[in-house]
Amino acid sequence: MTSQTLNITETLIAQLQTLPPEQQQMVVNFVEFLAQKNAQSQLSQNRKKRRVAGLHEGMGCISDDFNEPLPDEFWMGE
Repeated sequence: MTSQTLNITETLIAQLQTLPPEQQQMVVNFVEFLAQKNAQSQLSQNRKKRRVAGLHEGMGCISDDFNEPLPDEFWMGE
């Protein structure tokens, strides 16, 4: 741990000790929430890294008239 981390930890502990037990429990709950949120974020980032190109190759198609202009009925809502 760095000295800055120790200073923050010591400050948090000192502040926590001044709170009544109910509020201390609220702080514990919040810290657990943040830890869970961080774990989910890490898991999400890891999933994004595992993408594999070409898994759905040949499963899509583009019609022959893809680049043709759309008819006026499309734009006018008829």
